[in-house]
Amino acid sequence: MQVQTIRQFKSDYMRRITDDTGIFQHTKFGVPDRSKGYTTDDNARALIAAVLLYSSQKDSSTLDLIHTYISFIHHAQNTEGNFRNFMDYNRSFMEDSGSEDCQGRTLWALGFALAHSALLPDNVLNTCRYLINQTLPHIEKLGSPRAGAYAIIGLSYLIETPDALTYSFPYPHAPSTAEEKAFLPRAFIINLIEKIAVRLHNQYVRNKGNDWNWFEDSLTYGNSMLPWALLKASDISDNISLKETAKESLDFLVSKTFAKEGYYKPIGSHGWQLRDQKAALYDEQPIEACEMLLACKEAAIVLQDPAYLKIAALCYEWYLGHNSLQISLIDPQTGACYDGIHATGLNLNQGSESIISFSIAHLVMHHE
Repeated sequence: MQVQTIRQFKSDYMRRITDDTGIFQHTKFGVPDRSKGYTTDDNARALIAAVLLYSSQKDSSTLDLIHTYISFIHHAQNTEGNFRNFMDYNRSFMEDSGSEDCQGRTLWALGFALAHSALLPDNVLNTCRYLINQTLPHIEKLGSPRAGAYAIIGLSYLIETPDALTYSFPYPHAPSTAEEKAFLPRAFIINLIEKIAVRLHNQYVRNKGNDWNWFEDSLTYGNSMLPWALLKASDISDNISLKETAKESLDFLVSKTFAKEGYYKPIGSHGWQLRDQKAALYDEQPIEACEMLLACKEAAIVLQDPAYLKIAALCYEWYLGHNSLQISLIDPQTGACYDGIHATGLNLNQGSESIISFSIAHLVMHHE
């Protein structure tokens, strides 16, 4: 087996499938499919990738991408504070409000941007704070476990970054008192993180049993977000039970997503895995490798166990050929990422979710 070596990370492809509205949702092979339009989901994740890229390059074209993605998110927010998701090519949203997962993912991206307050311009950061402030009243109502997990991660960045919670004002218009500067209430956010995390923990306790250490009766998409969120929450609240649940569930997920040959094999989206049944073998999705990598990087820190770094590295190598096909998913000509592994081989489309996932995984692993 030959694992591809990425000598120079190529960011051109993500720029190529982004226009002045946002990043396109799908492509036909490598050409943007305008008929499928855009989603807030993809533009939020693209914001994370662009912030990571800007932290290494600090070039104006990457900052332009950041502005484009935040502008999309701003336009997606409705008057109640929720985010719409699907937009057609005519720039018309196709729904009044997006899914709960969309709300959580968008909060994740906005919180991640604010975690880079020393890097990004004040006007960008203030826009992120404004958007979070508008959506914050809706977050506790999220019923989807994954939506809650995405939200926990986004909110955690606010607590971990001292400057994230206050507006930045240019001199001489800065407020004169700390009270006037206060924007996002720290105590409220910590309480909200704990509430959602405890709810997730309780769901896990009710559902686990008979060697099934999981939150639900199935392993589907975005699985690693659940233990990752509890790792974040436990680090903020010092709740030992949250940390224990995070470790137990993450270890269970690892046991279900690595082949005996040692490579990462995410749960197939064509059927998933039901309790007490075998996992669907295909389709393997690039986003799963990225999110598992991020969860394991967090576990190495919170659990103080470097073994999780080795697991994260295997998730990254999945993109480069250490996978069930022993074929790289990265197009050497363009740097694009194929849309996944099917029973018949690679999915040769190269959509936004795929390149965003690989970009995040690569930049995190290489600290670029």
